[in-house]
This record gives sequence, structure tokens and C-alpha cells, in this order.
Amino acid sequence: MVTDRIWSYAGDSGHTQGQRLTGFTVVASDGTVGHVDRQADDSGLRHLIVDTGVWLFGSSVLIPVGVVTAVDTETQEVRVACTEEEIKAAPRFKTDRETLDPEYLAGVGDYYRSLPPRQATAP
Repeated sequence: MVTDRIWSYAGDSGHTQGQRLTGFTVVASDGTVGHVDRQADDSGLRHLIVDTGVWLFGSSVLIPVGVVTAVDTETQEVRVACTEEEIKAAPRFKTDRETLDPEYLAGVGDYYRSLPPRQATAP
């Protein structure tokens, strides 16, 4: 099993094992980016597929759960430690097949690991 932090929820994120985040709003450090369409928690490469709606030309992005800083069940928000522009610049997510592509996932992990660390923002 992969133990890379980029693919694991931080212990202080507020996420609990088995918690479903589908439908939660995803908030970057500088604004809302979309909502959780799907999540993958059943492998070592845990991630969220976020529907960005019209914000990013109606596409989706794959975000590793290691950038999740807070899960607020009351407001149904997931906060992430990156900006809207950083999410827009991430490797493009086109189809669910990419969630099985080790090369694509390695590229996504490398990209998010390379971002500057940010303080968690309050939910």
C-alpha cells in the first residue's frame, strides 16, 4: 500500500474513514472551484474527482486527498491547500481511465507535491 502523504488525508483534516464527500463544495485558498463528483478511498492513491462546472470549461480535475486541509460536514465543504490557478494548471483529467494509469497519477502526485506549502484555512 502506498504511504505517500499526497494520497492520504492529513490526520487533522477532519476526514473520517468511510466518510462520503460526494456533493461537497471544494474551496481553494482563494475561492470555490467546484464540487466533489466522485472519490476514491479504496486504494493507496486516494483522490477526489472535482466537477468544476463552467469555472474550468466544464471539466473535472483529479485532486489528491493530501491537499485537503479541512472537511466541514456542517457546511459540506472540503478545503484544499492550493489556489484556483494551481488547480487549473494541474495535469488535465479527461477520463476515468486515467485513475488507473500509473504514469498519469505519478504526474499528478509530482505536480501537487511541488506546490508551495500553505497554512490551512478555517472552514
